[in-house]
Amino acid sequence: MTQPPVAYPCYRHPATATYIRCQRCGRPICGECMISAAVGFQCPECVSQGAKQTRQNEGPYGGERSSNPSLTTIVLIAINAFVWAAISATGGALSRLVDTLALLPVGRCMSVSDARSYYPEAGAQACRLMADGSWQPGVAEGAYWQLITSAFTHIEIFHIGMNMLALWFLGPSLERALGRVRFLAIYLISALAASVVVLWLSDPSSSALGASGGVFGLIGALLVLAYKVHGDVRSVLIWLGINVVYTFIGPGSISWQGHLGGLLGGLAAAIIVVYAPRAGRSRVQLLGLVGLTALLLALTVVRILQLG
Repeated sequence: MTQPPVAYPCYRHPATATYIRCQRCGRPICGECMISAAVGFQCPECVSQGAKQTRQNEGPYGGERSSNPSLTTIVLIAINAFVWAAISATGGALSRLVDTLALLPVGRCMSVSDARSYYPEAGAQACRLMADGSWQPGVAEGAYWQLITSAFTHIEIFHIGMNMLALWFLGPSLERALGRVRFLAIYLISALAASVVVLWLSDPSSSALGASGGVFGLIGALLVLAYKVHGDVRSVLIWLGINVVYTFIGPGSISWQGHLGGLLGGLAAAIIVVYAPRAGRSRVQLLGLVGLTALLLALTVVRILQLG
């Protein structure tokens, strides 16, 4: 037999009986004290405490909400466009900027007289003794900047166009959800992870460039975010699948290693940001992202020692 509900005196008005309890602390509250919340009702003290703990402009995963969620994406696109314009103005595929900015696991001996040619068998010392030789260092020889600059380097207009279009569709929505600093951190870590996987899994004599590693990282971040909020994960997986298929059957030489690295980096960074506990969230996120970056740099050092 079901027992009838028991009325308790309101904790603020003992003379008033009530069947309602605060959803946060459980204290009985009467109609005068109850304040409507997202779920049920809360007492005035819990509402006041919650207002103190939550900053008005705080995003769902910490940090301040971006006043213009498109700004970071616009800046990233502008940097890519500027580098592409500089490469186009200095010879396109034959521009020395490509050799300087693109990811070269090991250095090359370039021909001074013919920018299309290089001497694959010549090492650094032999190259410097050649009248037609010009040594272009790779990551193994200290060109560490290539780990990041390669993510802002494009030659073909179709290549930069596709990458920037994807960045424009993904960037603002993710920055709106994650905040500017966290969004940028995930993008750059994804680009670094793409370079690290290229170092390990690609032919050391090959080169890689393009923003697709960072873009794949944003797809990974979107997947994590959709799963966290119980969103439409299936549509993200379909989009990811289409890009994976294009990676292997698309025209030209597409670095599946860079795409894989970017995706894994974006997944890992987004998990750190999105699933950090509320208590000390910013500290956990910072330590997690710094630790992930340190791991990627450690893998880079190990690979450089192998290539050396």
